[in-house]
Amino acid sequence: MNGDAAPTRWLPRRWRAALAVVALLGTQCAFAEPYLAAQQGYRCVQCHVNPTGGGLRNDFGTIFTKTLLAARVYPEGAPNWTGKVFGGLRVGGDVRASWQESQVPHQPTATRDGVDQARVYADLELFGGKVAAYVDEQLAPGDAQRQELYLRAGDPASGWYLKGGQFYLPFGWRLQDNTSFVRGVSGISMTTPDQGVELGFERAQWSAQFDVSKAGIDSGGRLGDRLGVQFVWVEGRWRLGGGASRVNADAGDRTMAAVFGSWRTGQFTWLGEADLIHDASFRPAARSLAALLGEVNWAFRRGHNLKLTGEYYDPDRAVANDAQARWSLLYEYTPFPFVQLRAGWRRYEGIAQSDFQNRRLGFVELHAFF
Repeated sequence: MNGDAAPTRWLPRRWRAALAVVALLGTQCAFAEPYLAAQQGYRCVQCHVNPTGGGLRNDFGTIFTKTLLAARVYPEGAPNWTGKVFGGLRVGGDVRASWQESQVPHQPTATRDGVDQARVYADLELFGGKVAAYVDEQLAPGDAQRQELYLRAGDPASGWYLKGGQFYLPFGWRLQDNTSFVRGVSGISMTTPDQGVELGFERAQWSAQFDVSKAGIDSGGRLGDRLGVQFVWVEGRWRLGGGASRVNADAGDRTMAAVFGSWRTGQFTWLGEADLIHDASFRPAARSLAALLGEVNWAFRRGHNLKLTGEYYDPDRAVANDAQARWSLLYEYTPFPFVQLRAGWRRYEGIAQSDFQNRRLGFVELHAFF
């Protein structure tokens, strides 16, 4: 690709104009790409206001974006936007727009373009950061929808915190791609907040969370009571984490377990996750489901990353020959701080009877964050 024009020169004119407007918005905060933390040996709380990652960035996250993430550093003399408005109030936002071409066997090629996501964030800290209120509001697509709204209390010096309200649950990697198999099968992603309380601990080399919530959804769409726990150990070149969750519901209980980790070798950062779910709410019989993710990121040049992902999904381990796979190749280019271009190709493999499970997908995305 050549600069920031090559990925868009063959798109419709009105869509290129929309991307140009989005690019002007790019200034600070929020893209949940866990390979960046794994690449640098950071925990999520190193760059994000939310201790479990995603959303608004803190001071360190802003500095990292300005100085290390992009092909070009933040220009001297440019307005030094940090997200801080006054006192303990910090704001930010996130816009994603994309163009997609989908090829389903025996069907005409379909294209789609538009804004996939537009969000604003705000965090108000009081008493030296010991008490805070956080909000994540999704403005598009569709009607405005509140994703996160919680109060947070804790002691930054000792590393413990207590969160209460609506928030994203900690379980496995907090991937940017909410359509990945591991996020879909677990039902936990950055589009599925829950309501409850979370107790967390952040130490130099490890983090842990324990959460209790009331909005766990079983396969029948009914509410249940959810308990969850997660623990992550972080070293400079590698990390290993595990999580477990149980939803108690009248329709049947749902238990989940996840193991995930990363390893850095030179320019390559490797990520993996394995999820196993037992869901008793299915009828006429309970099901065991499994999902696997393997990913390698090659940061071959500053501001450039090549991502290869392989995924596996088994919707019912008791049934043979019903598994699905997904392969993705993605190029990410960050020409300057707070703006990223992404282009990728994805191949789905599933049962022969389903054309949709064997589709192909090409896409171009622009991501701006402020």
